[in-house]
Amino acid sequence: MSTDLLENAGRRDFLRKSALAGGGLILGSYLNTAYSAANLVAKPSALTEQEAFRPNAFIRIAPSGAVTLISKQPEIGQGIKTSLPMIIAEELEVNWQDVLIIQGDLDPAYGSQNAGGSRSTPTNYEEFHRLGATARTMLVEAAARIWVLPASELIARDGAVHHPATGRKLGYGQLVATAADLPVPAAESVRLKSPENYKLLGTRIGGVDNPAIVTGKPLFGIDVQLPGLLYAVYEKSPAFGGKVVSANLDEIKSLPGVRDAFIIEGGADLKGLLPGVAIVADSTWEAFSARKHLKVVWDEGKVAAESWAGFAAKAQELSRQPGAEVLRNDGDAKAALEKADRTVEAAYSYPFISHASIEPQNCTAWYKDGAIEIWAPTQNPEAGQKIVSQTLGIPKDQITLHITRSGGGFGRRLIPDYIIEAAAIARRVAAPVKLTWTREDDLRHDQYRAGGFHFLRGGLDGKGKLIAWHNHFVTFAHPVVVDGKPSLEPGSGANLSGDEFPGRWVENCLLEQTPLECGIPMGPWRAPRSNVLAWVFHSFIDELAHAAGRDPLAFRLEILGDKGFLLGTGKQGIPYDVDRMKHVLRHVAEKAEWGKKTFPRGQGQGIAFHFSHRGYIAQVAEVTVSKDGKLKVDRVVVSTDIGAQIVNLSGAENQVQGSVVDGLGALMFQELNIEKGRIVQSNFGDYPMIRIDNAPTRVDVHFLKTDHPVTGLGEPALPPLAPAVCNAIFAATGIRVRQLPLLRTDLSWS
Repeated sequence: MSTDLLENAGRRDFLRKSALAGGGLILGSYLNTAYSAANLVAKPSALTEQEAFRPNAFIRIAPSGAVTLISKQPEIGQGIKTSLPMIIAEELEVNWQDVLIIQGDLDPAYGSQNAGGSRSTPTNYEEFHRLGATARTMLVEAAARIWVLPASELIARDGAVHHPATGRKLGYGQLVATAADLPVPAAESVRLKSPENYKLLGTRIGGVDNPAIVTGKPLFGIDVQLPGLLYAVYEKSPAFGGKVVSANLDEIKSLPGVRDAFIIEGGADLKGLLPGVAIVADSTWEAFSARKHLKVVWDEGKVAAESWAGFAAKAQELSRQPGAEVLRNDGDAKAALEKADRTVEAAYSYPFISHASIEPQNCTAWYKDGAIEIWAPTQNPEAGQKIVSQTLGIPKDQITLHITRSGGGFGRRLIPDYIIEAAAIARRVAAPVKLTWTREDDLRHDQYRAGGFHFLRGGLDGKGKLIAWHNHFVTFAHPVVVDGKPSLEPGSGANLSGDEFPGRWVENCLLEQTPLECGIPMGPWRAPRSNVLAWVFHSFIDELAHAAGRDPLAFRLEILGDKGFLLGTGKQGIPYDVDRMKHVLRHVAEKAEWGKKTFPRGQGQGIAFHFSHRGYIAQVAEVTVSKDGKLKVDRVVVSTDIGAQIVNLSGAENQVQGSVVDGLGALMFQELNIEKGRIVQSNFGDYPMIRIDNAPTRVDVHFLKTDHPVTGLGEPALPPLAPAVCNAIFAATGIRVRQLPLLRTDLSWS
């Protein structure tokens, strides 16, 4: 907590004004220390304790004792709306059932409100402890002054301050007037609870929105309703980057319920406002119906010549040439491969896939008097505000952005394209407008997980030890200008770092990367990069282990070696704690009884591990493959090391199990074909999602508490799933999977 800034603003005056404004104690802790403390002073108003507290502080305690906590991070199903307030409540010593959680809107006082990269917990964990502890300290001091006793004789518990010696207690509501007049203590003087005394953290707590979800209460962006609301659809070029030449606007305007139809010029930024035709109507159905009659002449541009078949052929051609960029070159990989007792060569490939969140992209916007108010299911509200300001010329202080719950994100809602579309349409309409994408829009205008091609060679010595590794990665890239010169930049999640395992572990290691130009939008997909790189690397390592006649677990442990802690050396600069990884790897092997079971033909175990998003995860998959090639994942055992504390055990298990199911769905079914610069698939009929009969029969989750900083869990448990399953398929059938999705490989055996 930035106590210096509060001191400069006048602690006593700040807290007195805050108490007068709301009839209670408001304690503001902001994570962006450059933000002026003067902005934290509440404006006088007639707030009652039933009304939502303005988002310029995280804690409100009313005279009745009611506690309201603000959740600042967007809730996309990762449970952050529950887990972060739990940290405050733990230190504040209040009963969880007595706490009201409110989603905060976009506000600079909160610092970063981005929810992506599993960063929400590690970014806020220590600060939120301090926030709750500071409020508790002030309440205890208030009771000490009322009773004229040393604060050291008092304890806070269950929303009250107690004097154990006499049995007296004062509820927090009775203390707010006195506490509001106290100076905020210096951060270093505030004592945090010892973890062994936690009563809330580490327990199972249901999501705060669960009752509303199961009873169908409006929570999501698509639920937003406003007086006089109109409904919009937006037609974009089927080929990426195409422009509108003409459209039958007069005919569309004459259709039932249609209020307006117009062309938006847009630009070339695939993540921004693209050209298109907007239809605004009295209902979503009328807007969708009118769209069926829309006839647009498009200038589809050069991307219309692109196809997946063309990309694959070009990648093969590029693989026979030296890589455009050398990412790592340790020792002499080529010489070591020539001298190796045995070499293994393989090519791995994976397609573009969609995020396919169940709630399609949507946004509600209301433009009036030069200002705009937005309601959006977004992971990145700052990006939404920024693009609206830059594209439409509206000052940021005239943009209000309300964060709704998202029906799935997985990285898709980090990109604000749907927000700027809604805002651009709303600026042309004298009423609030809700833009809704169809499922077809969502699949055909996503920010996709990039496809890729890996051409690998590995060398083994006479003892079966890995001595050489060469990977030529052909990846997808967009044209950019760097220092005035045209260049190619890999798409989001489409780049390889020289730090990637086993880059720092093999004495002779050559990692190369060649960009393949494309016009397909690319964006972060759950566990960006790692979701596919783990499958490639840990599947090929398994190939090498079997080629060496080695136990796959022992082979991996030998590669990890005794390096201890490795500093990052590539572009990503990612440090790696080898001991933590070996710990989870041995732990998962023990829990899965690795090497102690005998499987008949058609059944087998596979093992894999991966480090991503600060989490160390290892998994063992057990599978059954029928003779006709039908796969059933019988069991997945997961061991995780994400630091010293699990915040919400229920939420953490949910994230791991969800990662396993999500990763399995992508592995088994998901792929997008590209023809004439457009996505071929259109809906779940030709883009199948995993169903319950494909889900693992069991997912056993184990958390290893270690003496390391707490980190997130929404992403690191996904990457090891695909290689663990594919390695188990090989153990069961002898069939090696080198192309995704699995439906591209015939798994039948006899």
